[in-house]
Amino acid sequence: MVKQKRTLRNVLFTILIAFAIVSFWRGVWGLMDLYLAPHNLVLSFFLSILIGILILYATKNLIRNLI
Repeated sequence: MVKQKRTLRNVLFTILIAFAIVSFWRGVWGLMDLYLAPHNLVLSFFLSILIGILILYATKNLIRNLI
């Protein structure tokens, strides 16, 4: 019985965390749509890709340490 409660609590907590993450990224993408070249969709997409690649490159050592 205790294990079932713990499992249910873990599932609910996981759903809550997933909702928080999705909400955060929805907000980030919404702001990027508004402020990152809002009148040129193609340029906005390319800038988003470039920013993402730069962030990944800048944090590659941190990512290696986490793996």
